[in-house]
Amino acid sequence: QLQASGGGLVQAGGSLRLSCAASGSIFFSGYVVGWFRQAPGKEREFVAAIKWNSRHTTYGDSVKGRFTISRDNAKNTVSLQLNSLKPEDTAVYYCAAGRSIITSSQRIPAQYHYWGQGTQVTVSS
Repeated sequence: QLQASGGGLVQAGGSLRLSCAASGSIFFSGYVVGWFRQAPGKEREFVAAIKWNSRHTTYGDSVKGRFTISRDNAKNTVSLQLNSLKPEDTAVYYCAAGRSIITSSQRIPAQYHYWGQGTQVTVSS
């Protein structure tokens, strides 16, 4: 019910734009939509989240100032703009959605009820 797309191979310093689309019974209104990433052998890491109704955003420390999360109300999608990419950004990126997640809990994967299948981002040095 969540579809992540937009990943690819890019050189360090480059940019990518990821998109998360909802389908079926999920409409993002009232939800928090988040992005997480997981590199091989590492735990899933919080990247960013947006409260759909208020547009309040939260970012992980490693991506602040480089990544931007936004929503498109008409398309019921959430985008993640990745700029100034580094090799350490290489991971599978997942979008997730959950209702009534308070700001202090948005970094916790278990708070999200729906997950997309992931899209691979590879940054070469």
